[in-house]
Amino acid sequence: MPALVLLGAQWGDEGKGKATDLLGGSVDYVVRYQGGNNAGHTVVVGDQKYALHLLPSGILSPGCTPVIGNGVVVDPAVLLSELSGLNERGVDTSKLLISGNAHLITPYNITVDKVTERFLGKRKIGTTGRGIGPTYADKINRVGIRVQDLYDESILHQKVEAALDVKNQLLTKLYNRRAIEAGQVVEELLGYAEQIKGYVADTTLLLNNALDDDKVVLFEGGQGTLLDIDHGTYPFVTSSNPTAGGACTGAGVGPTKISRVIGILKAYTTRVGAGPFPTELFDKDGEALRTIGGERGVTTGRDRRCGWFDAVIARYATRVNGLTDFFLTKLDVLTGWEQIPVCVAYEIDGKRVEELPYSQTDFHHAKPVYEMLPGWSEDITKAKSFSDLPKNAQAYVKALEEMSGAPISAIGVGPGRDETIEINSFLS
Repeated sequence: MPALVLLGAQWGDEGKGKATDLLGGSVDYVVRYQGGNNAGHTVVVGDQKYALHLLPSGILSPGCTPVIGNGVVVDPAVLLSELSGLNERGVDTSKLLISGNAHLITPYNITVDKVTERFLGKRKIGTTGRGIGPTYADKINRVGIRVQDLYDESILHQKVEAALDVKNQLLTKLYNRRAIEAGQVVEELLGYAEQIKGYVADTTLLLNNALDDDKVVLFEGGQGTLLDIDHGTYPFVTSSNPTAGGACTGAGVGPTKISRVIGILKAYTTRVGAGPFPTELFDKDGEALRTIGGERGVTTGRDRRCGWFDAVIARYATRVNGLTDFFLTKLDVLTGWEQIPVCVAYEIDGKRVEELPYSQTDFHHAKPVYEMLPGWSEDITKAKSFSDLPKNAQAYVKALEEMSGAPISAIGVGPGRDETIEINSFLS
């Protein structure tokens, strides 16, 4: 049962799309198991660049079946727009499957997300405003709308009315907004029903049967470990579980079927949105990382905050996910620095701390303790094997591997599909 989980080991934007795409030609199914169109993956194929937001990266691999699992929240308008854009570029999207149990992002979820963030002012979380959080809240509050509800108009109408009972009170009395008409929402949602009907399936059954038949299934997380609702830098997190356990609940596959868990690490660190970030840089080095690395959010368009590699976070990701391997991305971005700082520990209230503090207060006050590693100036984008890398680049990778607690099995040395050094096969 070769089931692999591939997830972000930092705050997201680590290059999961490249890693998933690299494996896409060797796997039978690629499954998104959480999040929504607040995530973004950039995949470069030849001279073509694809920005995927909701769709699994495997949709670009002809032999692969892409699956949107039950743990994902789906904006049907975004889904259809993304499918249309790929179809226009000659990508076959006909094999896509969507869980009937996935929850739908409704127009009122988006409205609530935006007005709540504005209302919070300085205390805002930094959401993307796409309705992700309110949709997951509806799911937990048992007033969510699922994909399967599109095919029973009576149930759909009842559920929309129930969801709007409280939301309209909130919108009109607290936020001074107009009430939302249930009938208009139902009409809009029903307009998507026939357009996506051919994609809807019992994906949990399908995936378990595939694993029983020795098919290779890759579970692809959005965002990253430090944005996990339970294990991230709460409250500055996403509304779902990007960590490895989320693959089981978000796809309906038992943990005993997972054979490998791969964490994607950027060779430095970035994050988007508010929240603590111990190694964040506010100088020319931070600007250089942002510029050279093209650090702008695929979905949000926001500049990413940039900092040096944080080994404390990497060790934490190894622990909470049970990582078996790392895929190190964007090593080429670090070319040109004489010395490269790496955060090996934190200083909190005058004490050295080598593991991520569980206390939110402590983490907010954590100061990075750096170790300096020698840099390199040689172009590494043409490297095909580990031995092709400059000695200092090799030493940097080995140091990160030792500090992070799991072997680095692949290294990204450029944005292209073929600009990857594979040290150990993820499928062996």
